[in-house]
Amino acid sequence: MLSQMSSSSSSAKPDVTLSLTLPSPTHETFKPEERGLHLIRLLLSCAKNASSSNLHRADAHLRQISDLSSVTGDSMQRLAARFAYALAVRVVKRWPGLYRALNHTKPDRLIAPRAQPILMPAFPCLAFAHVIIARALLRVLAGERVVHVMDLGSGDPKLWVPFLRSLNQGPDGPAQLRLTCVSAKRDVLDILGHALVKEAETMRMPFQFNPVNVSLRELTEEMLQLRSGEALAMVSMLGLHALLAEDDRVDAHFGMIKSDSVKDCKRLGEFLSMVRSVSPRVFFLVEQEANHNTTRLVDRFVEGLHYYSAVFDSIDAAFGGSCSEERLALEEMFGREIGNIISCEGLEREERHERHERWKVRLTRAGFRPVRLWLNAMEDANGMVEPHLRDGYKAVTERACTMICWHERPLLAVSAWSC
Repeated sequence: MLSQMSSSSSSAKPDVTLSLTLPSPTHETFKPEERGLHLIRLLLSCAKNASSSNLHRADAHLRQISDLSSVTGDSMQRLAARFAYALAVRVVKRWPGLYRALNHTKPDRLIAPRAQPILMPAFPCLAFAHVIIARALLRVLAGERVVHVMDLGSGDPKLWVPFLRSLNQGPDGPAQLRLTCVSAKRDVLDILGHALVKEAETMRMPFQFNPVNVSLRELTEEMLQLRSGEALAMVSMLGLHALLAEDDRVDAHFGMIKSDSVKDCKRLGEFLSMVRSVSPRVFFLVEQEANHNTTRLVDRFVEGLHYYSAVFDSIDAAFGGSCSEERLALEEMFGREIGNIISCEGLEREERHERHERWKVRLTRAGFRPVRLWLNAMEDANGMVEPHLRDGYKAVTERACTMICWHERPLLAVSAWSC
């Protein structure tokens, strides 16, 4: 619903005039469209009260939202349930002892492994990003006999297995490939390494897998094991924004950062300097096209509602509106992102998505130059959409960046950079 509203609605002030003495409405009180609009008003008002420490009023709104939302309802009800949970966690964090006690014995649920097999079919814009990167990599590395590709965090066999096959079919025979994957999750490295080694053995392709079991924040140049004579390329998919995490409580308290400014980040600057120092042929960046890195909770709450409304609408279309364990697992994975955006602050808040325009400023400051992804941009991008994206998705290429959109809402931005 929010994904179909005008962009001007994001600047509207939250409605804080709702009475706390009225009985909570039920599912039957509203028609679906009216219920969705009422949920939006309640959520925005709850976010404002939570950010201003008016916890009693925030609690009253959460009670009403809980009566109207459901993780098995329509798209807006499911979205509201995820945002309400994130707000509830933020409120409970006011009492650290209570928060820790509630979470101390909570079992770790394997959300990512459960969601991963259905992520591509249900959220196919990732598949399109993979195709863009694979095709551009082959063009950049054409004719090279010794290739080193670094995966900075995705660890997805669905990207690298097809790339190995394409590289093996080059006109001059298979190139010697070394793939380094950086991930803090050991199981991701094990699964990827097993899949790639098996594929390379099947094709009798010279291949070496180099797992680096650390987070991007811990990565050093020595861990990359660079060798002279290699044609180097780097790929960062949906992970670089975590390096923007910092202790920004002072900025939030004194309002030092304007909402449209691009503040320097020391850790990201150091990381980009390291990338530039190793001189990759190309550095690919895929990030969520959203601005969730503002200090004011209400600002990123409104932005989050618009962005994840489009995500949940696209998932709803993928599953035909039906409820299933697979859809719940996928939406819980996105719910964890929402929870981090809304309930966390400082270094704990890692889901700091920024729009491409801001990434362009950061990369340009670090000495990078944009690289065109397509020789004939619109013809190539649009020609590739149909095999990988369903109705409702489209690709828009502007200024060396391809936006993958659900209807008119950009979801992912894919760009390439050189030193």
